[in-house]
Amino acid sequence: MASGTFATAINCMDGRTQLVVIDFMKNRYGVDYVDMITEPGPIKALSEKKNIATLESVKLRVGISVNGHGSKAIAIVCHHDCAGNPVDKETQLVQLDEAVQTVASWGFAVEFVKLWVDENWQANVIE
Repeated sequence: MASGTFATAINCMDGRTQLVVIDFMKNRYGVDYVDMITEPGPIKALSEKKNIATLESVKLRVGISVNGHGSKAIAIVCHHDCAGNPVDKETQLVQLDEAVQTVASWGFAVEFVKLWVDENWQANVIE
């Protein structure tokens, strides 16, 4: 097991979302580190479940974070102005719910948090 405490974020590759999500997870969960699993618009792939290679890759990386680093929480992130998933916020929030269901189905015993990073690059919890 790695030294220090960890959380995980399945986040867009967009650099504008990285630090805000890391800061949010560190503050919310009191962790030292955030394992960042990035894809362009990951909620699209996780909700549609069509690209098996991407699903398996994300699942493998979540497993390393949870089992190897002891991560106890996973943020799944979507954001304003996403080039990898250029749809409106309402569509992204539906995809976000479906993405959480997909990741939860993998059986990792962790807490999930859904995040929307807005046009001001602030992380907002979606209930």
